[in-house]
Amino acid sequence: MTYAATVAAMAEYRREHGLRPSRADAEAAVRVLLEWSGDNPDREGLVDTPARVVRAYEEFFEGYNIDPAELLARTFEETNDYNDLIVLRNMRLESHCEHHVVPIIGKVHVAYLPANRVVGISKLARVVEVFAKRLQIQETLTSQVADTIQEVLQPRGVAVVVEAAHMCMTTRGIKKPGVSMMTRRLLGEFQTDAELRRDFLSSISGYKGENV
Repeated sequence: MTYAATVAAMAEYRREHGLRPSRADAEAAVRVLLEWSGDNPDREGLVDTPARVVRAYEEFFEGYNIDPAELLARTFEETNDYNDLIVLRNMRLESHCEHHVVPIIGKVHVAYLPANRVVGISKLARVVEVFAKRLQIQETLTSQVADTIQEVLQPRGVAVVVEAAHMCMTTRGIKKPGVSMMTRRLLGEFQTDAELRRDFLSSISGYKGENV
């Protein structure tokens, strides 16, 4: 049996029994990639690299271990009847492309119209972070953030805009540095109220004067 066939058989066994690869399995996989790239994983500069990469992956993808809905569970109803726009602008985004496992770097803008209750603003940032710390495409990330806020808080509307550069496009393949991608998800009154939509977009840096 070839090495690839052995690895595939082990992966199938783990799936059937609900198991995850061990840390040693993950480090061994990194070692194979280093060898495949043409380098020597036993040389001084690389001998600890498999362990470092695994530790980095634990940080990069810790979002799989967190339920974003639970982050929004605690809300506050004492708002003195505040019912206008709440906007968080320019939250830094660091994620990884699910196609090439390279960085997606950018910023996220989140807004919602409260309906009798609000949530701590740090929780909104944490929801963005949880979904960002998973393998992603930007379109999915944008929808996941907006849909989770809408489903848990039940506000009158939610708006999410993501602007990001994809290293899979800027550092490989077509190699077009300086290009960013924009996605947005508008729910509730943000879909139906053009004036509200304009207010939100004008509050975001770079969107002033946009026609909707």
